Amino acid sequence: MTEAVEPDFDVIVVGAGPAGSVTAYRLAQQGLSVVLIERGEAPGAKNLSGGVLYGRVLDQVFPGFADEAPVERRITRHVTTFLTPDSAVSLDYRSERLAEPVNAVTVLRARFDPWLASKAEEAGVFLMAGVRVDALLTEPGPDGSPRVVGVRAGEDELRARVVVAADGVNSFLARDLGLRRTEPTHHLAVGVKTVLRLPRAVIEDRFGLTGDEGAAHAVVGDCTLGIGGGGFLYTNTESLSLGVVLRLDDLVRSGRTAIEVFEHFLEHPGLAPYVRDAQVQEYGSHLVAEGGAAMVGTLATHGMVVVGEAAGLTINSGLTVRGMDLAIGSAIAAADAIVEAVAAGDTTATGLAGYRRRLEASFVLQDLATYARAPKFLERPGMYGAYGELAADVFRRVFGLDTTPRRHLIGVARQALKKSPVTVRQLVSDGWAGVRAL
Repeated sequence: MTEAVEPDFDVIVVGAGPAGSVTAYRLAQQGLSVVLIERGEAPGAKNLSGGVLYGRVLDQVFPGFADEAPVERRITRHVTTFLTPDSAVSLDYRSERLAEPVNAVTVLRARFDPWLASKAEEAGVFLMAGVRVDALLTEPGPDGSPRVVGVRAGEDELRARVVVAADGVNSFLARDLGLRRTEPTHHLAVGVKTVLRLPRAVIEDRFGLTGDEGAAHAVVGDCTLGIGGGGFLYTNTESLSLGVVLRLDDLVRSGRTAIEVFEHFLEHPGLAPYVRDAQVQEYGSHLVAEGGAAMVGTLATHGMVVVGEAAGLTINSGLTVRGMDLAIGSAIAAADAIVEAVAAGDTTATGLAGYRRRLEASFVLQDLATYARAPKFLERPGMYGAYGELAADVFRRVFGLDTTPRRHLIGVARQALKKSPVTVRQLVSDGWAGVRAL
């Protein structure tokens, strides 16, 4: 297919997060000319705090990346906690088998994203940082619908055979073409995050860690004051990443502010021992995708593909929160599909359809399908109060030896359930929903 105007690059990638940088790297490796455009002054400059990266997929791109990349700690401990105002009930899983091969690491995006972008530059990618893309350049496509032929940044125009939208959860590029709808508020959440500085030795002592071991805590219940969502706490080398993620519709309905809920979490007695004497290093908030499979829009059109969070590729199962690994998986699929389309001379929606086929064959869309019911399950109100109170009451009765005769555990549970607002029917219904969702 002959373009009316010779393109400046084979591919323009917009957004230098994990999805954008890995896409650009893979394309350059396979001989295409690529420009990677980043709105921030440097890759990672706009990113807050970081999080957990499930890194097996990145190992496919950079074998042994954890030994070279600026990762913080290798996660060997996962803790899920129900908080009540005065208690905590936790499921604590710890295993050295999670360390080798590396299953997950904590990263600080302000350090990790520049490393990924530098790998793309080493492969021949031209990085343009501090440049805001204002609009897509389009022409009539073969079926009359718009065909993307480049981008406009201020008064400058750049043309390419394919544009990759890797511009995050609010992707205006995908929305401008109608590839992503305006999301309902229950598909979005407000994340308030901070990084707290603590000495390495203090972190290892408080969390029972040695060397590069790390811990990831997922928290539900009183940490969000009954609002749908949860809290998190991740260990870095010399800092902690922590915060709350609050479902937007529930937050608005509550009449509270996100900052109010975050400060409540920070001061909660269940969290206080971990953060004592810590110093605030950075702080901020942003929108988070929570809709799972229901948020995935059209992934490819004439001259453009959408990757990572821009495509709605995120999972919150309640036990794990995933975005970066799905972004990297989509980057691999997108790059291979673009190379195929450019080689065939067909970068229409038909020529780029290999992108979705690759995603469907990979863990990315298969995992989204597996956890498709999780967002609806996590809307159930018992998760944010009643179940934590019920569990705390059971364990208080088990461990509170007050010289009265003991009951078998089933009797203790029945007695606690009678006092709880949770009904047996609700317990069975939510339990079955949980089994199907998770």
